[in-house]
Amino acid sequence: MTTKNIRLLLLQGSVLLLAACAVTSVNLPAVSDSPTVGRLPGKIIWHDLLTNDPGAWQRFYGELFGWEFEAIGIASGLKGNITYTLIRHHGQLIGGMIDTKALNNRTDMSQWVVLMSVDDIDEATRRFAAEGGSVLTPPRDLQRRGRIAVVKDAEGALLALLETRDGDPADREPELGGFLWDELWTTDVERATDFYKGVAGFDSADWNTDTDAEAPANYRLLKAGDMPRAGIVAMPLEDLDPVWVSYLRVESPAAITARVAELGGRVIVEVRPRILGGEVAFVAGPSGAGIALQTWPLD
Repeated sequence: MTTKNIRLLLLQGSVLLLAACAVTSVNLPAVSDSPTVGRLPGKIIWHDLLTNDPGAWQRFYGELFGWEFEAIGIASGLKGNITYTLIRHHGQLIGGMIDTKALNNRTDMSQWVVLMSVDDIDEATRRFAAEGGSVLTPPRDLQRRGRIAVVKDAEGALLALLETRDGDPADREPELGGFLWDELWTTDVERATDFYKGVAGFDSADWNTDTDAEAPANYRLLKAGDMPRAGIVAMPLEDLDPVWVSYLRVESPAAITARVAELGGRVIVEVRPRILGGEVAFVAGPSGAGIALQTWPLD
């Protein structure tokens, strides 16, 4: 078995820690503790960080972005105790953190996993399999949170699908230090576009960000109705498998990257202008999971 396949199995096991909550006494909260608007299929509504060093990550994100953390202990699970940590920003739930040490494995499995909203998770997982993706874990009940499944798309990018029980967070202007956007970095933009149009009912649109109106479009949007939900770009980095990448809204990427090393992370891509406008950087935290930093608005 290759190192790549071993890591994928470990990542699958890590996300299973979240699914394991369904068979314990823990009742995971909904993804929003404010009034919702029903389900918004295609929207990325949650982000989970898999990490074997939650303390270092809490310091990293707490210092840089002011995030707050609330640990939920689980008395029984796959390999002893499991800890799931809720992440808040300015009091608003924005994500979670899963301690992968419950797998008793020393391999670095750190990764951000996006959770995409679906209206019918049974139908969504059927479509993933039919269109060439893989269903790593079938739909499981997480009580107040809803039903979750872990999947891979046709290019191998990992994500989770969530059919919320009580509805999705409403669309709102992203705050500084909060999640701004999500992008699929892939080796085949056209294949990935066709896949997500088939499994999630997206429309696609090409965005020309060049000052020359006659220049070819250089960015692919996935849209649900008239609402942009995600982007697809050709893989910008070498030696990286297809992956969903999340962006945080920041006022100054340079101010953030200047502190990354002292908090145990590293800068993968230095601050640069982005084709969409504004500035962007890409950093990795203490145990390797990458995240992008983006100014907003773009001009």
